[in-house]
Amino acid sequence: MDYKPVPTVVPHKPFDAVADSQELRGAMRGLGTDEQQIIDILTSRSNAQRQSISAAYAAEFERDLVDDLKDELGGKFEDVIVALMRLPVEYLCKQLHEAMAGMGTEESTLVEILCTKSNEEMQQIVVTYEDLFGRPLAEQMCSETSGFFRRLLTLIVTGVRDNMDTPVDAAQAKDQAAQLYAAGEAKLGTDEEVFNRIMAHASFRQLRLVFDEYKELSGQTIEQAIKHEMSDELHEAMMAIVECVQSPAAFFANRLYKAMDGAGTDDGTLIRIIVSRSEIDLETIKQEFERIYNRTLHSAIESETSGDYKRALTALLRGA
Repeated sequence: MDYKPVPTVVPHKPFDAVADSQELRGAMRGLGTDEQQIIDILTSRSNAQRQSISAAYAAEFERDLVDDLKDELGGKFEDVIVALMRLPVEYLCKQLHEAMAGMGTEESTLVEILCTKSNEEMQQIVVTYEDLFGRPLAEQMCSETSGFFRRLLTLIVTGVRDNMDTPVDAAQAKDQAAQLYAAGEAKLGTDEEVFNRIMAHASFRQLRLVFDEYKELSGQTIEQAIKHEMSDELHEAMMAIVECVQSPAAFFANRLYKAMDGAGTDDGTLIRIIVSRSEIDLETIKQEFERIYNRTLHSAIESETSGDYKRALTALLRGA
């Protein structure tokens, strides 16, 4: 079954970048800021349209729109609005950089961004990351991770995955399933290298066939095998790949649920997923969230956030 991504944010029609830039300037001039006006405009325009607004703003007022927004806004609300203004690939690169900066590494952020991408998307991220930070992503990542987890991510980042247009091969899928079985359930210990090679090389469409063949061969799902054979970050990375092969929306719905579950909210994850998936499949993620957790994503976010931050996130959920 092919995945049908439905966004919540689509290009606004009619669109007038100059008029939008003037309204934004008006919302930030004088005493006080009209936050609702900023939300209304920026959450209902596509990223390409926001870039046009930014260019029109610079031409008209000789000012930088993002700098002005940062001066006027604050807290998590500012984080959402600034994230919306970044080019999508640059935003993800900055998130990767932050996940590896300072003490400790946010492995789950690396997994969420890297393990969910096609080879074509990965190539864009690799080029942009080096442009922005002057250091190859693979090199930075190698210094921040270790073991088989590092090797898996390095394979993904170096672009070994087959492209999306690579034809699927049923005979090869049977063979790959047999290799995974031999490397895990059929032996004492686990040959992680085999899992890494197949999970990082095969396209998502090919992996879907491999997982079907695996179940046929072993009587267990690939998830059950990974649960028995792996732990920690490698387990999380493998499961992310499996979930994205089967349903990216379920993977991101699950990440959103965990970000809001228990004490405190993981605002970084909440903002990153809502913003970065809004023009891809946020509508599909909303439906999947409700199906799995029996409550709407809107109500979950409303109970975890407040003020302009809440209004900005829920505006992005509205639906095209």
